[in-house]
Amino acid sequence: MPSATPIDDPHATARLALRPTVEATLSAEPTAANFLHRTLRPVLKLQHEHVLATVADFLSDHHVPFLLAHRTEQQRLIGELLGRNTKLRYTIVGLITGQFTREEYTFYRAHRSELNRRILELAVQRAHDSTEAIAHYTTPAGP
Repeated sequence: MPSATPIDDPHATARLALRPTVEATLSAEPTAANFLHRTLRPVLKLQHEHVLATVADFLSDHHVPFLLAHRTEQQRLIGELLGRNTKLRYTIVGLITGQFTREEYTFYRAHRSELNRRILELAVQRAHDSTEAIAHYTTPAGP
């Protein structure tokens, strides 16, 4: 995908500069697989802490007994919450798509269904891999 010019998207350069580098060998074609590696993975890496904090907030808001559960049960609870809670799903998708350039967002809109599925799959995997961090976020703050 060619990059957007500052005239098309004045914030594109700043958004792209914030993203961490993710190594991948890609073709020049604008495919969903290339978008996954060029855009989704770096944005999810950038937004990782926000995604975890958002999941933790939803666990707390819905009174899910996350801290009392064993690790495998915690992962099941996270998967179930991200799989069934439409509000959380849209919140996670919004956290990610809000970091897209105008050109990326245009591509996203054309492939929204597939890319939403990929965003949520990656978010679930990251949350599963970070259950301890989510537990830390759900721990009540001291006085």
